[in-house]
Amino acid sequence: MRLGQTRVNGAVTAALFEIGGARLIPGHTALDVILDASLVRTASAPVAAPEPMIPIHPPEVWGCGCTYETSATFRDAEHGTREGMYAHVYRDARPEVFFKGTARHCVGSGDAIGIRPDSRFTAPEPELALVLGPGHRIFGFTLANDVSAWDIERENALYLTQSKVYDCCCALGPVIVSAEDIPDPYKLQMTCTVTRAGKVLYHGEVNTAKLHRRLETLVEYLTRANCVPAGTVVMTGTGIIVPQDAALAPGDVVTIAVPEIGDLTNTVVILS
Repeated sequence: MRLGQTRVNGAVTAALFEIGGARLIPGHTALDVILDASLVRTASAPVAAPEPMIPIHPPEVWGCGCTYETSATFRDAEHGTREGMYAHVYRDARPEVFFKGTARHCVGSGDAIGIRPDSRFTAPEPELALVLGPGHRIFGFTLANDVSAWDIERENALYLTQSKVYDCCCALGPVIVSAEDIPDPYKLQMTCTVTRAGKVLYHGEVNTAKLHRRLETLVEYLTRANCVPAGTVVMTGTGIIVPQDAALAPGDVVTIAVPEIGDLTNTVVILS
């Protein structure tokens, strides 16, 4: 199942996207379907492909860090941490988990992601994301761009929140693929391409086989004494590190792709 959302007569409407079309679930959002799977049976007959939008308006979004060795190594180098603080987090049983935002911070594929006006090195962070259902089970998977002002975090690790949480700092999409349709989430090939004026500025890729953490472990630590609501999105960390010479600029286009899920594409703007 490829669950997403579109607009019908101005109302956000859940849809099951199929090749060349979709089946609408009028009067309900994707979150409603996650909460009550029986709503799938009310889907309409296929209609011509509607314009997709953000696949869910998540009540909460959480991020995980240092889940790939490349990320931990990069962050230690960025911060000059002799003790290898990020390498320690990579190795330790307890993962790094941080609050990214709510639905108001999120955009869908085709929407703009933002650069803070006080950042000179903002980069995309391509990630596999989990969408949690009732009981904190993994309902499905989508793609996420954990847009981050790396120069702000570089100044001081305590500035992480300002680096991570601001308007248009999280892109999700294009759809949510149900967990049963991705039998092995540790065998997904992810790419990230940044284009500027029609030319490729950066291209990187990683396989989720390099993910150091079990997905269930990330969820278990997130939900300890923290009863997050159904529909919460959990970003699982990035294994693709965009260098400073490819820092995002207004007008850039970022595309994150996994064949089993689709393409998440966003333009870049500077926020006021």
